Parts: sequence; C-alpha cells; structure tokens
Amino acid sequence: SSSLALAKLPPYIRHTTTAMSHSANYLITSISNSGSAPEAAYRSLQNAGACPSAPYAEMFKLEVPSLMVGTLDSLMNLSDDLGKTDSLIESVVRKVEKSSADLAGKKFNASELTVGGVPPTRYVQQFAWDYAKYPNRRPLKELVTLISSGVAAIDEELKQLSTSYGDKTVALQDAKRKKGGNLMTVDLNDVLDEKMVRGLEIHDSEYLKSLFVAVGKGQVEGFEREVYGMGAELVGYGGPDWSQNPTGLGQNQSFGSQIDRHQTKGSPVVPGSLIKVTQDNDSVLYMVTILRGMYEAGYYEGEEFIPGTKIDLQEAFSKVLKEKRYIVREFTYDPSQQGKAAMHLEQLQVEVDNMRSGLTRWCKTHYGEAFVAWMHIKVIRVFVESVLRYGLPVDFTAVLYKVNSGKDKILVDSLDKAFGKGKEQEDVEDDGEEYHDFVLIKFDP
Repeated sequence: SSSLALAKLPPYIRHTTTAMSHSANYLITSISNSGSAPEAAYRSLQNAGACPSAPYAEMFKLEVPSLMVGTLDSLMNLSDDLGKTDSLIESVVRKVEKSSADLAGKKFNASELTVGGVPPTRYVQQFAWDYAKYPNRRPLKELVTLISSGVAAIDEELKQLSTSYGDKTVALQDAKRKKGGNLMTVDLNDVLDEKMVRGLEIHDSEYLKSLFVAVGKGQVEGFEREVYGMGAELVGYGGPDWSQNPTGLGQNQSFGSQIDRHQTKGSPVVPGSLIKVTQDNDSVLYMVTILRGMYEAGYYEGEEFIPGTKIDLQEAFSKVLKEKRYIVREFTYDPSQQGKAAMHLEQLQVEVDNMRSGLTRWCKTHYGEAFVAWMHIKVIRVFVESVLRYGLPVDFTAVLYKVNSGKDKILVDSLDKAFGKGKEQEDVEDDGEEYHDFVLIKFDP
C-alpha cells in the first residue's frame, strides 16, 4: 500500500532538486492524485502557479509512461544514480552545443540546433515518450543503461572528431605561419630561387657543412661581430710540438693519445665564410660554413688498437647558435619543392573546411539525439521520485512549468504553500540540497 511504502522510506528520500543558484527555464513537478481524478491534481497545479491569480509560469501536461517499478530497494538505488546520469547527459548536450557554437563562431545561430526538427523548447513542451527507441516495459535499470550508453557513445565520438579537427587546424595554422612568416619560419625553397642558390658556394661534404642561419634585425650587429669566435671551445687545433723534434716534420708519425689536440682550441667556423644571403623586414638570412666533424685519434693499449671517435661539430655548433637565439634553418635546395608549400596550404584549408562542415552537421544531428536522451532521463527521474515519494500503486500527475522571467522563487514558494505541510519555507540541508513535500526537478534546456 501507499502508506506501507512511505513507512519504509528513510527520511532523506524527500529530495527533488539541487538548490537553484540561477534561474531555471523549466520546473517539472508532480503531486499525488490521492485517489482522485488526475484532472483535479492538474487544476491544483495550475492554480498554484499558472493562472491569473498566480501568473508565474506557463504550464504543460507531462505524460509519464507506465514504467516497470521493480523493488523499492532498486528504486532507491536508482534514484541516487539518476541524478549523476542526468548531470552527465546534460554535460554531453552542453559539449555538443558548445562545439557547434565554436565551429560557427560569430555566425552561430542557436535555432539551428533542433530536436527532431523542432526547437528544444517545443520538444520539451510537447514531449511524447519514444516507445520504439526506449521500450517502457524493460526494467528501469536496463532502460537507464540503454540511454546513458547511447549518450556515452556520442561523447566518445565527439572527442575523437574534435581531436582530429583540432590537429588539422593546428597543422593549417602552422602552414599559414610558415607561408606568411619571416625568414625564421618560412620554407626557404619558396625564398631562395635557382639564381640565388647558384651564386652560393654551399658545402655539404665529409669535412665541411654550410649552415643557413636566420638572425633577427636587432641581433645582426652582434652576430656579425661574434660569429667567427662562436663555439671557441669546440675544436681542438693542437698538434705535435715540432720544435722538440724538427727531424720528424712532414714524416709519418704515430702520435695517438700522446698528443693533446685541445691544447689549442678554436671555433669550427671557416674564416671568411659568412655570407649575407637575403633579408626581409624582420630578419636576415646568413650562410656560414663550418668544420663538419673532428676526429679524436685512436691509440694502442698494449698490442690492441682502440679506434678513435668522430665528434659531430654541426650538432654542437647548432646548439651554440640556439643558445644565443639564432635560428638554424634546415635547407636542401629542391626546385620541385617551390610552390609546394602554397599547394599544401591550400589542401589543408580544403581539408579543414570539409572537416568543419562535417563536424557541424554531426553536431546538429547528435545534439537532438543527446537532448532526447536527456529528456527521457528527466521523465524517468519524475517517475522514480514520484513512486518513492507517493508510494504504490502508481498514482500521480506531472506537469512542466515554463517559468516566467524572475518568477522562479515565487513559483516554488507558491507550490510549497499549496502542496507543503504547512511549513513557512522548504528545508535546506547543509549540502545545498533543497527539499519539498512534492517532486520538483529543474530543467534548463
């Protein structure tokens, strides 16, 4: 019986909604029919908040289907889970909505996001349960899982599509930066033509390597002044002291590790090799030739020869340049690459535009799907809360209030006065939960 069901309810099963911190567009309310005709409950709800003497909202009948009740314990457990499911599904609806707005930018028109071809508000006000998609005779827990798993799939797909679109957009921005950038970023094959390259003596041998270095206009004087001394600790130019053995000068000698190459140190930059290649408004491009590597001699340990090692001076010198904020530009002249940057940029732009259009269409479609799932969860919450609140057999009337601007608190106060137990105001617990003697769920689509 109804009284038996209520007697089993712990005192905390009286909750309906989180205390409102901002105005809600809609309030869903249900009250017990108390054995009377539903029309009487409907008129009572109308008189409390949607009539000339209480003009706080516009009211719509909310048809709640006959769902499977199960056990009281299962309903109590489900009630706790439904609040979390409700919030999670709302978050997905908001994500899809935000993604659609971000994609459209200033051109975003919220009216383009529809639910089954109608605005969300009209769908809510004319709600009808989708029996084909969500069979009402399935156990409630299965029904909630069916709804939430569908929305979780939408959330996961949105993440994947947004990541792909984001990556492609970053690639496009990078290509634009290089295309429209200065000599520090632009593809040098689009800057240096065949005539310019032919006028340069570019070295790329076992011993010498020509590097292209982009220098900001404000750093030019310092770079030109210090370039031949940069990396002065990198190369060992020392050799045998021939003054001690002049007879061996020019002869094959085995020195190995007995000679300290690093007694005399210097820069790997080839003297006189600095060339100013070109410049733009922001920077100057230089070419400088360096020693590519340095061999540290091998040596004998007894009769075993330990091979020498080769030091990569290009890598070490590039690090020195980077520390001084000079930009080493990788460049291999390839006439076939000229114009390819522009073609690549154009292709990326087409791909980004297509992905944006596709993602925009996806958002419009799946916004409706997620919203439908959200509304069905709201209705299940109304059913579960009403059964827990009013007991069995199932006998309640639910309505949807479209609250007039600024009338939220007045409406709730009026409902408390009409359907409460004579208390001047609702109980508010320390955790911010708001309690009433009837079911009250906010809905802010």
